[in-house]
Amino acid sequence: MIYAENILETIGNTPLVKLNVLTKELPCLVLSKYETFNPGNSVKDRMALQMIEDAEADGRLKPGGTIIEGTSGNTGMGLALAAIVKGYKCIFVMADKQSKEKIDILRAVGAEVVVCPTNVEPDDARSYYSVSKRLGEETPNSWYVNQYDNPSNCKAHFLSTGPEIWEQTAGKVTHFVVGVGTGGTISGVGSYLKMKAKEAGTTVKIWGIDTYGSVFKKYHETGVFDENEIYPYITEGIGEDILPKNVNFGVIDGFTKVTDKDAAIYTQKLAKEEGMFLGNSAGAAIKGLLQLKEHFTKDDVVVVLFHDHGSRYVGKMFNNDWMRDRGFIEEELKTAEDLLKNNTNTSLVSVQTEELVSHAIERMKKYKISQIPVKDTNGFVGAIDETVLLHHFIEDKNIADKPIKEVMGNPYPIVKKTESLESISKLITKENSAVLIDLEDGNHHIVTKYDIISAI
Repeated sequence: MIYAENILETIGNTPLVKLNVLTKELPCLVLSKYETFNPGNSVKDRMALQMIEDAEADGRLKPGGTIIEGTSGNTGMGLALAAIVKGYKCIFVMADKQSKEKIDILRAVGAEVVVCPTNVEPDDARSYYSVSKRLGEETPNSWYVNQYDNPSNCKAHFLSTGPEIWEQTAGKVTHFVVGVGTGGTISGVGSYLKMKAKEAGTTVKIWGIDTYGSVFKKYHETGVFDENEIYPYITEGIGEDILPKNVNFGVIDGFTKVTDKDAAIYTQKLAKEEGMFLGNSAGAAIKGLLQLKEHFTKDDVVVVLFHDHGSRYVGKMFNNDWMRDRGFIEEELKTAEDLLKNNTNTSLVSVQTEELVSHAIERMKKYKISQIPVKDTNGFVGAIDETVLLHHFIEDKNIADKPIKEVMGNPYPIVKKTESLESISKLITKENSAVLIDLEDGNHHIVTKYDIISAI
């Protein structure tokens, strides 16, 4: 009989899978190291087990102890699986930008999860770096993993992932491409592949995929840690606002940055065009690889590592409403009708000429809008917006008790739903903040500059 003694024995030995559709314009062979075949559905299972075993060996992790770590979700899953088998408790700290699925999965395997704000400095007491360190100091019989600086992270990939790739490609790998977060994967695999290539008298190039809002690319190229490079981003699992000790910049030949939009779009493309249901960092990795096209020749064998599984992103990158809200859906918008397809709120909020300004203010507050068209029995005769109200209020503090007709401005232009988006955009000016779309059924819809910006 052939079987594993426990789930941990199934970690590693993941397959290489050829990409066929998305890479058809590349001259080289592209193979994906498909890490979702690990039991925790991610590459992080490898380093999670290595870090635990090394901590057990040197006494940092004692029987019955509590494992504490800040994680984007995947390392937590790997640690949790090992903790279940080995008899430890887990407390994981996550940033609130991580998908709900990741948080729910960690709780499903018995971990305690603490969620912290994303948009704070790393040394802020509320950051997930600071909270995880504090919990490690305060919790009795606990071990703070610190995957960013823990050398066992790189060690795991030097001992397993790197050798697997070398063996599976029969030593023919010429490029390794991977998203960079903690740095363990790229540094461990990169070190091993470069060592073996040197022994074989060949070369291997190591490319890191970075995201906008992260410091890696510029630091690698200039040696400058530029805080102006740091800002919030959506892509999960790659990029950092710190320099983890596990990132060995000397092993890395270069970085390319991928936008949040491209990462999300290519995550969907991998599923729909390659049958690869993968996570957000895989979308970033394949788009980054395509951006590096000029570096590849017909004789090259390129290995790109895909970190985790798409099931952790069904509420985000695989949810078209979520994608549309962020402008990530690739839709061709030509007319007013196209603009309205994605807006389910078609009931127009308006006011009458004889109503008081206070009524308009109440409606603007209730519906969280900045402008309202004004009607009388003949139709639309004016408009009122927050800028006009502010100017009138400065001149007259009793403005709220006056009829709207005394303060309203010119009516908004009315266009047919077949009007081009370009024409509508030209109608919105400094003096005119909106356009009304005639829906041809007696109803109208208001379009502002923010609607058009959101759509494009």
